[in-house]
Amino acid sequence: MLLLGIETSCDDTATAVVRDGRDVLSSVATNQDEFHAKYGGIVPEIASRRHVALLSAAVEDALERAGTTFEEVDGIAVTAGPGLIGSLVVGVAAAKALAFALNKPLYAVNHLRGHIFAPFLDGPEEPPYPFLALLVSGGHSQLVAVRSPVQMHILGRTHDDAAGEAFDKTARLLGLPYPGGPALDRLARAGNAQAYAFPRYRPTGNALDFSFSGLKTSVRYFLESDAGRAAVAADVAASFQAAVVDALMIQLRAAFERERYNAVVVSGGVAANSALAAAVAAWSRRDNVPAFIPPPKFCTDNAAMIAAAAFHQRDSTRADPLSLTADPNLPFEVRARAAHS
Repeated sequence: MLLLGIETSCDDTATAVVRDGRDVLSSVATNQDEFHAKYGGIVPEIASRRHVALLSAAVEDALERAGTTFEEVDGIAVTAGPGLIGSLVVGVAAAKALAFALNKPLYAVNHLRGHIFAPFLDGPEEPPYPFLALLVSGGHSQLVAVRSPVQMHILGRTHDDAAGEAFDKTARLLGLPYPGGPALDRLARAGNAQAYAFPRYRPTGNALDFSFSGLKTSVRYFLESDAGRAAVAADVAASFQAAVVDALMIQLRAAFERERYNAVVVSGGVAANSALAAAVAAWSRRDNVPAFIPPPKFCTDNAAMIAAAAFHQRDSTRADPLSLTADPNLPFEVRARAAHS
C-alpha cells in the first residue's frame, strides 16, 4: 500500500511516499529557517505563504524520487492538526484536491500521533505494543501510553513551556542563532554539564507532568547576575541541557515503572538532542529496556511519519470526507468511526 504524505503543520513543507507504513521510498522536507531567522522565531503568515509556494513542487519531487506516479498511489495522508492554522489549511486543501482529482481515499492524521509512528520507519524492527512514548518537541512535551495504533492515552504533559520551546528560548538568551535548539546542543558538547546546578522542576498535581518555564527563568536570572556575566556559555548550555534531560528522564522512568510496557519510544524534534539520546541509550542498556528513537531526519517534522500513522490506523478509522477541515487544536483522542472498508 503506497501512501502520499503531506505535512505542513508549522514551517516545514514536507512530503513523502511510504509503502506499508514502513518503507520510505522518498521523504522531502524544505525548512524556512532563513525566512524566520531575523525574527528569532516562526512568523505564521510567512510560513503559510512559503507552503503555498513550495508544496506543489514538493509533492512532485516526492513522487519522482519514489519512482511512482499519482495513479499508483493508494491514498493521501495529511496532517489536519494541531499546528498553525494558516499552514495547516495549505496542506489540507492540497490533500483534498488530490484526493478528489485522483479519486483516492483521504486520511487525516493528528500531527502528534504522527510523531509516535516515526520509529516505525525504515527500522529493522517495530516497537511492540503496548509501549510508552515520550513525545518532546517545540510545542509539546507529553508521555503517552500506546496500547495499539489507535488506543493511546496521555499520562502526563507540560504545564507551561514545552522542552523544545525552553531550548529555543534559552538559546536566544545565550545569543545563539535560530533555530536555537540544535545550536544549543552543539555548544553544550564543549561545556561542563555539572558547572551550574539549575533546578529540575516537578509541578504539583499529576505526578507525571512536566514544567520547564521555571528552568528557563532560572537561566535568565543567572545570566543577568555577576556570576552569569562571567560564565562560559558552553558550560551554561551544557548545564541547562542536563537539567532538561534529567527532568525528562525522571518522568519517563517513573511512567515506565508504573505499568508493564514492552518498549519505550522517544520522538519529536527534541529526540534528536544528543544528550537525551545518550541518556535513553544508557538507561536502555542498564535496565534492559527496549528503546526506539528515530533517526534525526524523522525526529523533526516530516511527512513520512504522517503516512505511517495513516497506514497503521487505517483498520480502525475509515477514510475522511472531502469536507475535512484543518483544526489547529485537533484533540489527541481519535474520534470513533465506522471500521475502514
